[in-house]
Amino acid sequence: MTRQAAADRAPGSVVRRSLVGATLAAALATTALVPLAGSASASHGVAASGRPGATSAASAVDTDALYLVTLTGPGVAGYRGMLPAPVQRLALRRQQDAVLAKVGSPVPVYRWTTALNGFAVRLDRTQAADLAALPQVELVEENAVRHLTGAPATAAPQAPTAPGRGGASVVIGVVDSGISPESPLFASVSGLGRAPRGFSGQCAGGEDWPDTTCNDKVLAARWYVDGFGSDRVRTTASLSARDDDGHGTQMASIAAGNPGVSVRVNEQRLGSYAGAAPQARLAVYKACWTAPDPADDGCATADLVTAIDQATTDGVDVLNLSVDGPATFDTVERALLGAAEDDVVVVAAAGNDPRHSFAAHPGPWVTTVGGTTGAVRRGQVRVAGGGPTLPGAMASTRGTGADPVRVVLGSAVAAPDATREQARTCQPGSLDASRVAGTIVLCDRGVIGRVDKSAAVEQADGVGMVLANVGAGALAADFHSVPTVHVNRTDARALRSWLAGHPGARATLHPLGVARIPTRVARDTAAGDPTGPVLKPDVAAPAVGVLGAVPPAVRSTRWDFVSGTSAATAHTAGLAAVLRGEHRRWSASVVRSALATSAVPVAGGSALTAGAGRVRASAAATPGLAFEVDPLDYRRWLEGDRTTLNTPSVLLAGAESSTRRTVTNVGRRAMYFSSSARGFTRHRVTVTPAAVRLAPGESATFTIRVTRPAGPLPLDDGTVRWLGANGTLVSIPVLISR
Repeated sequence: MTRQAAADRAPGSVVRRSLVGATLAAALATTALVPLAGSASASHGVAASGRPGATSAASAVDTDALYLVTLTGPGVAGYRGMLPAPVQRLALRRQQDAVLAKVGSPVPVYRWTTALNGFAVRLDRTQAADLAALPQVELVEENAVRHLTGAPATAAPQAPTAPGRGGASVVIGVVDSGISPESPLFASVSGLGRAPRGFSGQCAGGEDWPDTTCNDKVLAARWYVDGFGSDRVRTTASLSARDDDGHGTQMASIAAGNPGVSVRVNEQRLGSYAGAAPQARLAVYKACWTAPDPADDGCATADLVTAIDQATTDGVDVLNLSVDGPATFDTVERALLGAAEDDVVVVAAAGNDPRHSFAAHPGPWVTTVGGTTGAVRRGQVRVAGGGPTLPGAMASTRGTGADPVRVVLGSAVAAPDATREQARTCQPGSLDASRVAGTIVLCDRGVIGRVDKSAAVEQADGVGMVLANVGAGALAADFHSVPTVHVNRTDARALRSWLAGHPGARATLHPLGVARIPTRVARDTAAGDPTGPVLKPDVAAPAVGVLGAVPPAVRSTRWDFVSGTSAATAHTAGLAAVLRGEHRRWSASVVRSALATSAVPVAGGSALTAGAGRVRASAAATPGLAFEVDPLDYRRWLEGDRTTLNTPSVLLAGAESSTRRTVTNVGRRAMYFSSSARGFTRHRVTVTPAAVRLAPGESATFTIRVTRPAGPLPLDDGTVRWLGANGTLVSIPVLISR
């Protein structure tokens, strides 16, 4: 189960400059092909592993903190000049050496030359300020720790019923907490398609990870810890790509778990599992770590950037980043830009903190994913003798049987050496087996984990548990040791009241299966910034109670439910892999456009909470029209040219009254498309032309015009639609901001 860190480290000073082109030809003129004496790189090795190319942070001297330094201009991924990539990479390294010489030539902890041009290096504050003042330096910021965006599940649908095909020959890069490779979801099986072309990733060794661990499914695995610090990890953590947290394994399984794997938990069969892209291959980049105090768990930005740089170098097709961050264009975001410039479909999480931050990953080169609810598994407490029937969450497919059994309060059956308070919350060893055997125990939520309570009931020979909320928390259907129904605070009070007036009351626990409820925006999804440069999130996907595999060291069941935009991101990354496998000629921007324009609105959602809406696999495969973006346009946009970016969404702010977009027919035959604007309540929105006829591959530009009301400018949103003659619907969200 994922552990959430308590807070980000406070970053140091951040200095930004306008991007300028690097004078690489001049650099080459002075460096030619001279060997890089004294330089070190960890962007192609494993940090702190002792392997070639790795530089331990502990070896640096006379330093105060680790800083991430980005130089102006793109990395090799964004370079479009005449120089071969190896020569261009050499020029970037020489440029980095020249910059480092300005502050005494400290040895970098990491170097980056693919997704961006930069390095991580230990500096004191004066050195950092000196580098920030250099014209060839774009950004200097202090290393910080980010959170994974998974959370314990608050509801539990059935095992996914994804198709058994999709994503063949596509590689999904997962930057996360590693992977548990022994799961059958990651076994080398038939049906994965031909070997991916152009992928060059490697299987790096380490603790509990022989070089032979990788296979045809898990093609590559690397790990990076110098940013986090090998001296700060939990003693049980493995300095390898092995997953110590469970989050990375869950995300990899949701995105690309093998099909047809039986899900068995506590002797219950919950169905057959498959990831969103079951034929896709995986490349794993461990950059997130567990610490002695779970509040300190997280992913250091230096490690994240290095993982992104390596994944781009290796040649992944899709990049999954289920990690939060600020709504700024920091070093991580610029590394993701480099991946997009290399035609990688970049998918990242919006985050789970709507009260304190806007959606993470604001770059238009990222498909930022929000969360939706989904089907939930329900159960009932049925009290015999005219007692109440109470609904709740229940993952178990078996109940306590047809015959009612006694219900006891945990506080009333404390073990001789335990307190009533310990027994009330069913802490391990707190229940008296002589009085609990054969009963259902009412346990209050709190103090310890939910599943630990049912384990204590089982240890005392209880046959079931009613888990009672004592506050306004959500209900969770977990994998419990005994059949369990989780009830809300009001129903828990009703049950206690009945038990007080009916000593010896009996009840049964019944599973009710899956309840299909209307899809809504998940409560914990971070919303976009209405004053931001682009509309975020881009899309939404299931983020409540999603099933995935976990390492046996994390949960003995080997399966667990997870909620949060992490799960939504992994699901969307899998769908992107399916599209890349089915449409090999589609660029990354067309894949991202197809995911967005085929999405459906979410009940109660808005453009700021769900973007274009909930992604749909089948509809995305035949989108009709696409909003294609030249990867170089992203960098031009970041440099200040905000008029050329052809995104499948629109945010009009201030006095803006119009914008233009271009659509391309990606279908197989010529077709008429008619336009419309819907959903706007405070503005008049028109689209011209009203209709177009496009042959396959042909494009047309249209204009969206807004007539604003008099007085204060209110917030408004709606959609612009293009309806094809065959019924294909292409829809983009439009937000009219203040």
